[in-house]
Amino acid sequence: MRIVVKIEKCTGCGQCIDSCPFTAIIMHEGKAFINEYCQFCKTCLNVCPEGAIVEILEDEDLQPSSFSTQLSAYKGVWVFAEQREGVVASVAYELLGVGKRLADELRTELSAILFGADDVQAKELIKWGADRVYHCKDTIFDKFNDEPYAMLLTRIINNYKPEIVLAGATPIGRSFIPRVAASLKTGLTADCTALEIDKDSGNLLQIRPAFGGNIMATILCPNHRPQIATVRPRVMKRGEYIADRNGEIISISADNITSRTKVIETVKEVSECMVNLQEAEVIVAGGRGLGRSEGFKMLEELAEVLGGAVGASRAAVDEGWISYSHQVGQTGKTVCPKIYIACGISGAVQHLVGMQSSDIIIAINKNPEAPIFNIATYGIVGDVYEVVPLLIKKLREIKGQ
Repeated sequence: MRIVVKIEKCTGCGQCIDSCPFTAIIMHEGKAFINEYCQFCKTCLNVCPEGAIVEILEDEDLQPSSFSTQLSAYKGVWVFAEQREGVVASVAYELLGVGKRLADELRTELSAILFGADDVQAKELIKWGADRVYHCKDTIFDKFNDEPYAMLLTRIINNYKPEIVLAGATPIGRSFIPRVAASLKTGLTADCTALEIDKDSGNLLQIRPAFGGNIMATILCPNHRPQIATVRPRVMKRGEYIADRNGEIISISADNITSRTKVIETVKEVSECMVNLQEAEVIVAGGRGLGRSEGFKMLEELAEVLGGAVGASRAAVDEGWISYSHQVGQTGKTVCPKIYIACGISGAVQHLVGMQSSDIIIAINKNPEAPIFNIATYGIVGDVYEVVPLLIKKLREIKGQ
């Protein structure tokens, strides 16, 4: 289905332009035209006094059996394994974990796509769950560049027709995956925090926070293939590593892949703050419930005893109690430590999406009704200024400090 303007009926009155909330209608030579920004809301249908704006069927809508056959030609789950300086990024192994689960539910194969890096890295992808790796070692992929990445991935998707394509919601994934989706004329759901298979239709349920994290939206792409989604790092669990696992590595040619630009140099950002929350195995995080910035000195002491790092909710960062580099949540970092201790954090959905996949969650809060307790492994109802010092004292006794 799509919306079109019957030019012979259009008088150029412009009423439809004012009605469109997406600025999808423009005037050209005195006639209205609908551009690619149309979201099919149908607001304009009843506005035109001449009845020039109509809804029409696409060819695929007129031939449902042919359309169904076209979709059934797409099989398999693909994971794009990004690499940096020849080493596969950790998000690729997380995607293989969720990809394996989805492939098993669909009773299909799991494949990985690797541009750049060597055969050793390709074999590691197989050990982490990939049945097949499509690998291109051309030097054009040594340094990331949107254009060649998008061109080759689009080409091999058209050739092999996967049903699902997953990539990390990293600077690399966010940069070139939209180009791929646009070239293939299919949908893309960005920043997913969960992925499931619909039991009835077999479609991919792509779940992500929406409206500032106030709701969790479930998005489907039922009429186009492949179904493409980017997934936030540190949200999914890695799959099982099997050292003697075997799979197929298919060499992909980069013939006729060109780029109008060349990456001369990549400059790494050097920060005075060496906070690496995404790699920490223990995180002690504070929220607005701490009441004041001095509370973070206490959390730093607890984190030091545990050999961990200090995190924070957005509310604490907004208060100026701690820097943004410590922020965990939808607008901060997504973490997956072995232990996450939430001190004075209520548990707003914006924060939960950034830490709910932690192995063990310990919540300390005065409010027994705080949402954080709904996902906590262990909950302590009490004042953080009473509970945390006791924890520090006991831990120091155990460690003989």
